Amino acid sequence: MAANLEDQLIDKVRALPPNKQQEALRLLDTLAGGASSEPNGTGADRKPIWKIVEEVNARLPADTWENVPTDGSINLDHYLYGAPKRIGGPHCGFQRSN
Repeated sequence: MAANLEDQLIDKVRALPPNKQQEALRLLDTLAGGASSEPNGTGADRKPIWKIVEEVNARLPADTWENVPTDGSINLDHYLYGAPKRIGGPHCGFQRSN
């Protein structure tokens, strides 16, 4: 069955124009180079998500977070859809703001 799959891949690549063949070759090189022995893609070279977030945050201008609303989780519907704002009430209940 492997030979059949290889034949199918070769036939499809041969049918592509040269620029698409180059693109396919780059893709295959990426797939072959990034192959991991771990079935779920985890490996020693994989970064934790918090490291990726730190790297992205380090590239942002210093005042970026000053413009982000601090009540985004409570007022998500307000920021996305224009619903009336809610403010935190006693005992974590919600009250609509004016």
